[in-house]
Amino acid sequence: MGISARHPGNSFEIKTQLELLQTSESVSSIVTALLTALAAVSLFVGGIGIMNIMLVAVTERTREIGVRRAVGARQASILTQFLMESAILSLTGGFIGVAAGIILSSLAARVFVWNVPILPVGVALALSSSLFVGIASGIYPAHRAARLGLVDALRFE
Repeated sequence: MGISARHPGNSFEIKTQLELLQTSESVSSIVTALLTALAAVSLFVGGIGIMNIMLVAVTERTREIGVRRAVGARQASILTQFLMESAILSLTGGFIGVAAGIILSSLAARVFVWNVPILPVGVALALSSSLFVGIASGIYPAHRAARLGLVDALRFE
């Protein structure tokens, strides 16, 4: 009489430590991929928001751009001004996000008694990616501001 006949419905499975480690790594890589995709979508949406804010800023400051062009400002200086504004806007958001992440990590470490490392490389990556998104999403509005016609910009109300 076999073991399955003596104990029906009591199936069991033996797993080695290597199998458990492989399963854990598989789950970890899936979670990492999902979090990376979520971060990419968040950065894309943030970039669209920054672009819209900068386009509104160009529209509202058309007359100012015209006056600057009339007194001798070059297209490159206007382009640089708007790129710097979008970079500062996105870096401000990046610093707020890093600060929130540090605060939430330290809170989680205290509440759940976890060891939550805050790596300088991760902070640098977060800030550099926010800077990249800010500059990339500010290129079109800055280019549009720099290309405004002098007469049209001065007549704009």
